[in-house]
Amino acid sequence: MTKLTMTVNGVERSAEAEGRTLLVDFLRSDLGLTGTHVGCDTSQCGACVVHVNGRSVKACTTFANACEGAEVTTIEGMAENDGSLGVLQAAFQEHHGLQCGFCTPGMIMSASELLKVNAAPSEDEIRHWLEGNICRCTGYHNIVKAIQSAAATMAGAQQAAE
Repeated sequence: MTKLTMTVNGVERSAEAEGRTLLVDFLRSDLGLTGTHVGCDTSQCGACVVHVNGRSVKACTTFANACEGAEVTTIEGMAENDGSLGVLQAAFQEHHGLQCGFCTPGMIMSASELLKVNAAPSEDEIRHWLEGNICRCTGYHNIVKAIQSAAATMAGAQQAAE
């Protein structure tokens, strides 16, 4: 067992884990952050996507010890400071970008990185970016609408701030 320390959703967190512990298990079992889902354990579905140092990673195939000292953001960290839904989360709710909700955390985390690198993606760009995320309920149309809506909301907030 090794003590691992990382900043998770802005808070330094530590726990002991074996060297073979996957990040998704560390987050869920050791830190109690169950929003990150395990869908396939083979890096195919994207339900486990989190950000490590600002980049999307599939936590089901990332060792926790590789994240020692890293900044990790999970779906729980996407909420506003007051606990209300973040922009992407609210857009998914408003535009019915979820059905069973199982893929939603990974979709939101992937979409968040997309909007950081492309603030106004086209439908094709969104669909291409999400190729590593699977929705088994076939909710892609509404997922794309939700991401486009979030992008517009973020652009409006950016303009208002300037």
